[in-house]
Amino acid sequence: MKLKNRTLLQQMSLVFTPLALLALAPQAYSGDYADHAAGGSNVGGLYAPAQKSADTFTDAVTGGKVTANIQYRYEQVDQPAPTTGAKLNDAKASTIRLRLGYETAEYMGFGGLVQIEHISANDSFNSRTNGRTNYSVVGDANVTELNQAYISYSGLPQTRVKFGRQLIRLDNDRWIGNVVWRQNQQTYDATSVVNKSLPDTTITAAFITNANRVFSDASIDGGNGALLGNHHMRSPIFNVNYKGLGFAELVGYGYFLDYDPSAKAFGLANSTKTIGARIKGNAPMGDYKLTYSAEYASQSDYKDNPINFRAHYTLLEGGVDLKAAQFKLGYELLSGNGTQSLSTPLATLFAFNGWADVFLVTPKNGLQDVYANARTNVAGIVLGADYHDFRSDHGDFRYGTEWDLIATKQIDKTYSVGSRYARFRADNNTAAAAAASGCATCFDTSKFWVYGSMNF
Repeated sequence: MKLKNRTLLQQMSLVFTPLALLALAPQAYSGDYADHAAGGSNVGGLYAPAQKSADTFTDAVTGGKVTANIQYRYEQVDQPAPTTGAKLNDAKASTIRLRLGYETAEYMGFGGLVQIEHISANDSFNSRTNGRTNYSVVGDANVTELNQAYISYSGLPQTRVKFGRQLIRLDNDRWIGNVVWRQNQQTYDATSVVNKSLPDTTITAAFITNANRVFSDASIDGGNGALLGNHHMRSPIFNVNYKGLGFAELVGYGYFLDYDPSAKAFGLANSTKTIGARIKGNAPMGDYKLTYSAEYASQSDYKDNPINFRAHYTLLEGGVDLKAAQFKLGYELLSGNGTQSLSTPLATLFAFNGWADVFLVTPKNGLQDVYANARTNVAGIVLGADYHDFRSDHGDFRYGTEWDLIATKQIDKTYSVGSRYARFRADNNTAAAAAASGCATCFDTSKFWVYGSMNF
């Protein structure tokens, strides 16, 4: 299924780049990332109903639904090498993804879905699979993979069970997400159960045996092979969402990530136990409304993690929705003590702490992110700007600041286009300063994107 030349990529670039520069907008933001920007919740996504019931097994198999998505993206990255600060060649990644799926109708409560992804790319960036280590990293590998393949059962009252490779997204994707921004999204090999039998309550439980990460099974970075593309584990997760209060949504959760020794052997991940609670709501203010959310979680070592530690997470957000525009102020803390810091390895990390992706791994001194964002809509074009001020939790280190800009337009149900820009500026742009602060990736970084999508 690999493309043998770049003709299609070049044609897509010629089509989408002018559209994006004129209309400026993406499907990814208007859909999945709109939840995060607006403080929305993804709980219940696992419960999405299957196709209508069929009278026979044959009807179930043949009476399903085909879905397809084509997404093109150009991503340019100006970023030095982590730890050394040595200049890398700017990444100029041109990638196109085809996602094709088929979901059966249900028969006697049983259904199923199969979905593949194919990503084709040029060689002007380091995908962590192509050996182009002299370029900046863009995590979109040239690969064909099975994205989802599961059997579902909804024969129990208000309950849906899934077994196999599937999407799992909870709350705002801070702990468990699908990394929708990358071309090869993150999925999970798991058994999941979602129950809605209690009034205004959604209970989600899952047992995850593998996280299929965005780097793909072909990842060769660091000589660790596919371990970067797969996080093998035996991890039970629980999430309870209650909406009966009316003015607010309450969530309690427990995520028990128990990594397989094959991952731990390379130091890629250590097992953690995270228990927390979240509240999100709004209050009328005349014709407008105030919005708010708060969250706290405690994280500690779990199972045979060799490091004995305890860390915590805090989120405070407040905003105002003026209909014509929305504004938000927020504070997020991922604690660190100079040796060990809070980790969120299964999160949709792009949605947090700036789009420059400087903080995909929490610095050992922790991270405090004070941020503000604004969104408005002009002639159907969503315009937005975010500002972040990053500092350490332990010690007195100022990592830097970041501006993020976005412009989006959903043309219709089929087409969307968009553009983004991120600029992180380190407080002291030297390898010595980065090492002293405990943030090995805190170097000046700029990124630019133009992209477009078609859904069928």
